[in-house]
Amino acid sequence: MTEIIAFANQKGGVGKTTTAINLGASLAAIKKRVLLIDLDSQGNAGTGLGFVRSSHSQSVYDVIMGLSGAAENILSTAVPGMHILPSTQALAGAEVELLDMENKEYRLRDALRPIMEHYDYILLDCPPNLGYITLNALTTANHVIIPLQCEFFALEGVLHLINTIKGIQQKWNPELDVLGVLLTMYDRRYGMTRDVEDNVRETFGDLVFKTVVPRNVRVAEAPSHGKPALFYDFNSNGAQAYLRFATEVIQKIEKGE
Repeated sequence: MTEIIAFANQKGGVGKTTTAINLGASLAAIKKRVLLIDLDSQGNAGTGLGFVRSSHSQSVYDVIMGLSGAAENILSTAVPGMHILPSTQALAGAEVELLDMENKEYRLRDALRPIMEHYDYILLDCPPNLGYITLNALTTANHVIIPLQCEFFALEGVLHLINTIKGIQQKWNPELDVLGVLLTMYDRRYGMTRDVEDNVRETFGDLVFKTVVPRNVRVAEAPSHGKPALFYDFNSNGAQAYLRFATEVIQKIEKGE
């Protein structure tokens, strides 16, 4: 069975794309077949894997709009076993274009059906909002991971997102579950970081991944070199954290948590 994981948070800058790239690379490193789908018109997932947007015509926009099939828009990456369905600026207009389209909540799900069996994991990097593109991701996925930066208003945003996910479960996708909350950009030197962690773990309990991703220069540098942290500096704290996180993800899925 193909596991489809959406990375969602309506707030930007929390580590969704970085987490999607590095989880994908970690899974590919253990011989899993991985497809990363960039659902943000900024195209950062592609950039983080070394793609220049002007150098390719492939786009998830064409797939969602039914202009071409998923298979024709998938690119191989430098990471063995990892492919990407990239984004382009055209996706920015999709929210409005989807309004009048038939079956608008399931466009992505239906378009991916012909290629799903080719992958063990499909990772959906969502935009920083709760519009129709994110809705399409959440009707396609069977798991959601919520990256959460350790800052003051973080908990309030996650509570709102989880309520939204519950509504999507009831109306559109009963198979969807929240796989977990991942604390990112973690810095133990600051009291607020520890306070946020305590509050999040008290509120969500075992739903919070044991692994925390530290604020790490090597992780921050890796996208500018077009590489996952694992390939940029394997021994860095950030790369090792993502390897531990990947292990947790696999264990949670296998246990059916």
